[in-house]
Amino acid sequence: MPKMKTHSGAKKRFKKTKKGKIKRSHAFTSHILTKKSAKRKRNLRKMGLVSKSDVKRVLKLLP
Repeated sequence: MPKMKTHSGAKKRFKKTKKGKIKRSHAFTSHILTKKSAKRKRNLRKMGLVSKSDVKRVLKLLP
């Protein structure tokens, strides 16, 4: 059987943590930033975790 290929879009967007959780970055950070408060933009810079219901789907893309 051939090797599994990693989904190239997913490998750019997700990283696995040491404990096996999946990190992701937030949306809404690329443009139209003038109307967003400094606090909101600062919090969007932090990494988030993929929700429990989506973890299985994302792991399939990252063998």
